[in-house]
Amino acid sequence: MYCGIQVIILHAVIKSKDKNIGMIDTNLLQDSQPFVLMKSRTPLFEVCANGLQSAINAQLAGADRIELCENLEVGGVTPTLELMIKVRESIHLPIHVLIRPRAGDFNYAEEEFQIMIESIQTCKNLKMEGVVFGVLHDDFSIDQERTAQLMSLAFPLSVTFHRAFDVVIDPVESLHTLIKLGVNRILTSGQKENALLGSDLISKLVSIAEDKITLLAGGGITEDNITAIVKQSGTHEFHFSAKKQLADNSLVSDTELIRNICRKASIAYEKMY
Repeated sequence: MYCGIQVIILHAVIKSKDKNIGMIDTNLLQDSQPFVLMKSRTPLFEVCANGLQSAINAQLAGADRIELCENLEVGGVTPTLELMIKVRESIHLPIHVLIRPRAGDFNYAEEEFQIMIESIQTCKNLKMEGVVFGVLHDDFSIDQERTAQLMSLAFPLSVTFHRAFDVVIDPVESLHTLIKLGVNRILTSGQKENALLGSDLISKLVSIAEDKITLLAGGGITEDNITAIVKQSGTHEFHFSAKKQLADNSLVSDTELIRNICRKASIAYEKMY
């Protein structure tokens, strides 16, 4: 993987000791010239794995993390306990589990919400690294009460608010809401069909977020568009399935496709930073 560099311009002067960077000399700040401080940042790749083989392939291909789910054909739902156990035993990558009891909208009945609660507790028991969920009201605003409840239960796991975000009415207000609730990242296509078409909104949200929350670009990412998404979105985390249809019509994340996406994204980062 290639290392990206984020450039930050500060108006200051660095004193040097034995050729190593030392403390800022605050007495010289008034008369100093701008200097460039380099902050290391590398792209992070999350593979949406819909089964054990997809998870294994993601690890073999050099992914950084997986989101584990089932039934990608309907956008993904919570994996079975059996699959969670098999994947946990088979790979060492961080595993974030999709908490979605059914396909369809994100306004859940009380019985469905209780299933989500039970699924999060299962993830904690299995020592998963994170969970992925999204809960909305009928008016497509974020259900803050339920989100806060799930956040409290999930702690200390990492929490991603999934692409329910892509149907909220006001993405900027929703961004601030999720920051306030302490969510770690938002998975989004920029409210478009894919992350390339939505890259302008993703870039805007990255700027507004100011590192208070991570924007995870996802939705329709392929080896053909990843370079443009890296250049235009402004984020450093990318989510994709890299799926391939097998002879039995099942879908599996393909090792070579994953490698190609990671390689092209890393090269684009190197050229940018």
